[in-house]
Amino acid sequence: MKKSILKLFLVGAFSTLALTSCSNNDDNGDINTNPSGFVANPADFKGELKSGDKITLDPSKVYYLTGKIQVNDGAELTIPAGTQIVANGGTSSYIAVAQGGKIFSNGTSAKPVVFTSDKKAPGSWGGVVLCGKAPINKAKTATAEVSELTYGGDVANDNSGTITYTRIEYAGAIYNSEKEFNGLSLFGVGNGTKIEYVQMYAGSDDGIEFFGGTVNTKYIVSNENEDDQFDWTEGWVGTNEYWYGKEGRSKGNRGIEADNNSSNHTLTPIANPTIRYATLIGLGKDYVGEGENQAMKLRVGTKGKFENFVLANWAKGIDIEHDATISWIPNDLFLKNVQFINVGVEATGKSSAGTAVDVSKAYAKADNTGAGNGVDTPTWAKGWTVGL
Repeated sequence: MKKSILKLFLVGAFSTLALTSCSNNDDNGDINTNPSGFVANPADFKGELKSGDKITLDPSKVYYLTGKIQVNDGAELTIPAGTQIVANGGTSSYIAVAQGGKIFSNGTSAKPVVFTSDKKAPGSWGGVVLCGKAPINKAKTATAEVSELTYGGDVANDNSGTITYTRIEYAGAIYNSEKEFNGLSLFGVGNGTKIEYVQMYAGSDDGIEFFGGTVNTKYIVSNENEDDQFDWTEGWVGTNEYWYGKEGRSKGNRGIEADNNSSNHTLTPIANPTIRYATLIGLGKDYVGEGENQAMKLRVGTKGKFENFVLANWAKGIDIEHDATISWIPNDLFLKNVQFINVGVEATGKSSAGTAVDVSKAYAKADNTGAGNGVDTPTWAKGWTVGL
């Protein structure tokens, strides 16, 4: 009888110890799973996450991006608040999320996630590329111009993850002789993806570019990028609020460059974003340099609904080109409540044949606060951004 009681006591004690041990592992142990064998080496951060891999970086470490990180179908990469990823591999250094993969770059206002470069110079690394399964008008599916991953499909609510309170600096390396990265490139990304409180700073090409898809954005800063601050093409139809774009470094092109499809201006789905509360600031109405000194270039068939825009310090406020684009005025292409500040020419239009067209019905003027604070930095952009 005593032996049985002792035996039960020992079994119970070992069971309790085992349960306690398992509980401690759940709370404090390794949260990564990597059936492919992928290891996130901070000193040499590169490689491919494959199906089943779920990797969470350590925010107490700096990760040196020495090559490509590719998050494949069924894999997840989580980047916690305060994590720094420093690219030092030039053109070969970039982050790419393939169809079915997910990235969770979840910073906070006090501790943003920062993608940057050791050189602190525009174009010194690639950038961040997401490829989703949402509709595009280039083809049913296509190959991304950077990363060479497939994108497009018919999943409007496709989910590529979350990017919040994240800064992408000094991107835009030349991928090949004809193509270069943007800060953030969104290829066929669906509206299940969350893109909020994101800054693209001092890249050598566009800040953010949408290649079709349905993804929505909110609270976006794009400043001092050397081409366009915002760009879309291939049938993007997202809904957006609070954009703040600002040229800088005595170099820049447009605030917004907007296309539908350059090969066929009426291909569907037709680009038709909704953008409310935006400020676009140029280098001055008398600036003469590379590119076109324009706040907004709307062309090759894009539609768009825009409301509460401040356009400041541009030679030209709005430039609308091509017959298909002009045909959407005013029902499917219209700027409501736009304020021009220190702008040389408010708007011009040009047909596909190159003749001048009156586009005065494309917009209505009214004083407003744009992205929230007129030409000044919005309150929501303070604390986690740079260069403003």
